[in-house]
Amino acid sequence: MVIDVDDTLCLTEAACFELENDVLARLGREPMSRAAHLSTWGLPLLEAMPRRSPGVDLAAFADVYREVLAEYVADGRLDAVAPENLRALDELAAAGRGVMLLTSRTEAEVAHLLAPDHALTGRLDGVYHAGNVRFGKPDSRAFDELLAATGLQPSQCVYVGDSPGDAQAANGAGLGFIACMQSGIRRRTEFDGHRVDAFIDAFPEVVKVLADVEVRTRAGRDRWCSGLEAGGGADQPA
Repeated sequence: MVIDVDDTLCLTEAACFELENDVLARLGREPMSRAAHLSTWGLPLLEAMPRRSPGVDLAAFADVYREVLAEYVADGRLDAVAPENLRALDELAAAGRGVMLLTSRTEAEVAHLLAPDHALTGRLDGVYHAGNVRFGKPDSRAFDELLAATGLQPSQCVYVGDSPGDAQAANGAGLGFIACMQSGIRRRTEFDGHRVDAFIDAFPEVVKVLADVEVRTRAGRDRWCSGLEAGGGADQPA
């Protein structure tokens, strides 16, 4: 199982909105609107900021952001993984599932999640971010390094994310996809046009739905292969 970070493993949009406005204030800039933040949520931070705060000096923003990020993490205002989510990770591991993170965050933005004393330590088989992958979501090649390092086939993996861009990347790479709706930011209709194997209202539900997704995905692949053998025109696995 491959898991996104923001608003999937952790609920972060609201906290990031406050954090980024804190950075803008320290730079002497006007705050962004919540609508501007929501409309660009899911983009890499430095790609989104010119739209959230037109004219912002990205280098200066990045410097101050690192300082404010450390403050928020130290105060427990960002990236606190809920105990029930940690239990879900433990249940996945107990069931023999490999668990990895794949996020659009930079290396600096995930460094605290990799600290030896973090709750995620020992619970993950790999962490992939903008610092160790060549392509970012929604590009399907975002999974290239993960697949190459693990030797897994896309059909053996399911991605859990919260955005249509996550679905697009997973679909394009041939992974299954589970949409986590816990943040309340997205509507199911936003995923129209993307293959979604399951919707969950809270992250821990992934433990129960994964087996069903595997069964349905396997059946879809079998139908697809049978269609090819029979000379049918199936476009892609279900």
